[in-house]
Amino acid sequence: MHHMSKAEKSIFTQKIQTIFQDPYASLDPHQKVYQIVSEGMRIHQLTDSKEEEKRKVMELMEMVGLNAEHATRNVHEFSGGQRQRIGIARALAVNPEFLFCDEPISALDVSIQAQIMNLLMKLQRERNLTMLFIAHDLAMVKHISDNIGVMYLGKLVEISPAAELYENPYHPYTQALLESIPIADPDIAKAEDDISLLEMYQVRLIRRKVQILWKMQQMYGHM
Repeated sequence: MHHMSKAEKSIFTQKIQTIFQDPYASLDPHQKVYQIVSEGMRIHQLTDSKEEEKRKVMELMEMVGLNAEHATRNVHEFSGGQRQRIGIARALAVNPEFLFCDEPISALDVSIQAQIMNLLMKLQRERNLTMLFIAHDLAMVKHISDNIGVMYLGKLVEISPAAELYENPYHPYTQALLESIPIADPDIAKAEDDISLLEMYQVRLIRRKVQILWKMQQMYGHM
């Protein structure tokens, strides 16, 4: 973006928006919700009148599960889940084509995470959005993703359709990650708790080998 002209940056920031990890740090607590949601519309001149701007803000509020009356309140009055809904409304206000979701549920209570995930998936379908979703919760990643990329030591080491990655992981680090997913079924989980020490050491050995291989690649430029 540093090499873009002002016009190019304007186009870029309209087409690509971000939903941030921390809904407390990413919103000005002293601003009213209406100001936050409508700011992008004014910057990109997306409305012809105050009436149209107000109508679109109210539509966005309803779309993300907030009441119209919330628009006149300051951000510091809201819970974390409500703040993340405000952040989603702000991102959608400029009609983006691409949403960069930077761990958007990791800072929320577990009881709220599913609500925000369902909201994002609903918006993705209704608005035909492309989303790049960054997360560490592999069970949730499988639930939301069409394709999954795995990063290790700052590099993309594997990318494939979601179902294929979980059924047939290629990279040793991906295999180790999938081994670490908790199992919801208590009977299966109990059986997994009885895994031998040898198998545990094998998983750790795989991780260690991956680290060594990547260090060798960085040193010599190939594996």
